[in-house]
Amino acid sequence: MSGRTERRKRRLLIITVFIISILAGAGLGIFAGFLKSAPSLADVEFTPRLTTYVYDANGEVLTRFFTENRVEVSIDRMPRYLHDAILAAEDDGFYEHYGIDFKAIVRALIADIRAGAKVQGASTITMQLARTAFLTQKKLWTRKLQEVLWAIQIERKYSKEEILEAYLNIINFGHGAYGVQAASEMYFGKSVEDLTLPEAALLAAIPKSPVYLSPISYPEAAMNRRNWILGRMADLGYITREEAEAARATPIELVERKPREKVAPYFIDYVLQELLERYGQDLVYGGGLKVYTTLDLNMQRTAEETLLNSLPNGRVDRNGLQQPQGALVAIDPRNGHIKAMVGGRGDDKFNRAVLAKRQPGSAMKPFIYTVAIEKGYTPATIMVDEPIEYVMANGQTWAPQNYHRDHRGEITLREALELSINVVAVKLLDEVGIRDVVDLVKKMGITTLVEEGRFNDLGLAPLALGGLTHGVTVLEMASAYGVYANQGVRVPPVAIVKVVDADGNVLEEHKLQGQQVISEQTAYIMNDMLKGVVERGTGRQAAIGRPAAGKTGTAQNYTNGWFIGYTPSLVTAVWMGDDEQSQDMVYKGVRYGSWNTAQMWSEFMRRALKDEPIEDFAKPEGIVEGVLIDTKTGLLARNNGTIPETEMRYEIFIEGTEPKEYSPRVKTLFDHLRELFIPRTRENGSSGDAGPDVPDRAIPDGGSMSATDEGQTTIEQPGESLLEPPQSGPSPMGEPELELSPSQEQMPGESEADRGTDEAAGDPREDDEMELLRQLKEAFGL
Repeated sequence: MSGRTERRKRRLLIITVFIISILAGAGLGIFAGFLKSAPSLADVEFTPRLTTYVYDANGEVLTRFFTENRVEVSIDRMPRYLHDAILAAEDDGFYEHYGIDFKAIVRALIADIRAGAKVQGASTITMQLARTAFLTQKKLWTRKLQEVLWAIQIERKYSKEEILEAYLNIINFGHGAYGVQAASEMYFGKSVEDLTLPEAALLAAIPKSPVYLSPISYPEAAMNRRNWILGRMADLGYITREEAEAARATPIELVERKPREKVAPYFIDYVLQELLERYGQDLVYGGGLKVYTTLDLNMQRTAEETLLNSLPNGRVDRNGLQQPQGALVAIDPRNGHIKAMVGGRGDDKFNRAVLAKRQPGSAMKPFIYTVAIEKGYTPATIMVDEPIEYVMANGQTWAPQNYHRDHRGEITLREALELSINVVAVKLLDEVGIRDVVDLVKKMGITTLVEEGRFNDLGLAPLALGGLTHGVTVLEMASAYGVYANQGVRVPPVAIVKVVDADGNVLEEHKLQGQQVISEQTAYIMNDMLKGVVERGTGRQAAIGRPAAGKTGTAQNYTNGWFIGYTPSLVTAVWMGDDEQSQDMVYKGVRYGSWNTAQMWSEFMRRALKDEPIEDFAKPEGIVEGVLIDTKTGLLARNNGTIPETEMRYEIFIEGTEPKEYSPRVKTLFDHLRELFIPRTRENGSSGDAGPDVPDRAIPDGGSMSATDEGQTTIEQPGESLLEPPQSGPSPMGEPELELSPSQEQMPGESEADRGTDEAAGDPREDDEMELLRQLKEAFGL
């Protein structure tokens, strides 16, 4: 019986040894497999996902982009008691082990067996770092082996200080805060170097369970854990018992968590899209970039308030959005910096300032006038506002109509632009050429014109009246008008001026790029004409008490209202309209349009510029000012009472384009004298009778009678120039100054043949003037 028992034992032993051998072999095989997959030293690089910060123009934080809110800080910025608190809480043998603490493993195993459950961990800080930085968070037995292998390699490559620094920057502290800096800012509103001992101990309490030890959600549990850590720090000699007791007696005081102000959501989204296109999602959300933008936060708040307070509450659409909507973009025309951007009221993620293409209406007209000025037209050029028809390509006729369905006849370009006369804009476009206007519009930054296909913008109606195929954006219209403000130089709009990576390397830095699109002189003329729109024309609601220029725009059926205006330092485009473009802006019986956008523009600009000096547009060389013209003919006028004052104005011109001839409506001295003398002398049948006495002061004191280059004989006041406005006060003669007609006396060396056949034949009017000259000479004893 005993022999049978011995054989059974031997058999069991053999089987056991065999099984153990198999298991050992399998274990060795698995371990060998893990060894083969063990990371190399080159693989062990800490690249934690860092928070990207976006700053406004003054260096204030606008927003942050992150998947894990983390800001790296060096260990020498962290208080010593923060290191000690973390070691006391997580790994008090950190400086003794080499990544694996076997004593801690045994201690944890015994504690778990006694408790009948897992109650104590054995992972070192190095193993936790390996798990967080390189491995999955799933609790698998294979992961524990991987942690060990990674921990060994980490300890081989890095010093203890480097490991502790990486751990403190990477660990989760709850509520989206990763690393001690983000945690310090979130819980205490301060930087990590300013933490107190009780605060450091509280942070050290959180990583064990970021949810259930949160001082926000579970303050009592967090307090108990903190106090235990303080006692443990005293046990380990990091602090004294007295320091521990004093810290324990300190209540938890967290910074008040206010909802983060949502400023400039549309601008931030615009910046984010640009960053994603250039750098990709990983770098933007985890690269720790520092992005410096152009936004003026005060101006942005003003823009948001202006739009919110000015837009009427018309209706709520099917998406639950209040209508009408609006958008505003403000740009510094000198450098293209976007200072403010509002893409709508509320934050519905659709940026109407950038993405919405809307019909501009008459806001397109200045581009036509610009081409005309470049081609030699002037503000005084006369157009005829009259009924007109065009035969279209499809054979139908089109008759453009003015807003009031009336016509003004002869009108200067200046007045036509100020009053936004449709017929003149169409006729002018027809004269200067559609292609040239399209080319200019593109050069000024408008990219949405359609030039091909059945429906395109290469027509009189789309360009002159703003009924485009797709429309234009608020951003591009603001940028285009900036060309005028910037003396003809286009500077593309820019939102980002600098991007720096986490290591301080400059990834990009904006360089000013400008292109002369129109001449300085043309820009100045357009500025002056568009100032008239604000001062006297359709944009009077936009007046801001300082030099400003701009243009209204209202789309057909009042679906869109615009005002784009500018000063030398700021150009702003304002749009309002219903998101459903078939819906006109009539709410509660009130019609809305460019009148309202001009008011909004004025409100914003007054506040945005209230602390800025008042400045006017710089006048370039080659501009002639103070030329008195007859607004019915566009020719020179004289302030002598012969033309109504309301039909004259002092005009500006590009040098060489000013009129050289007088209006036929100007009455000269001969015209007045002829009315007095000629009929009477003819009645008397005597050409030698001087007629009534000529006043002794017909030629003013100090004045002279001389011939001009054109052969005219004029009486001139001392120091008075034809191209300068007359001085205030009465004329020395006591009467309006009058001009003498050209003398027909034969010049020395000139024959009748030289004069030409017409002159040789004589002119009754010229004979009259000769007779008047003879009588004047006799009267003055000349």
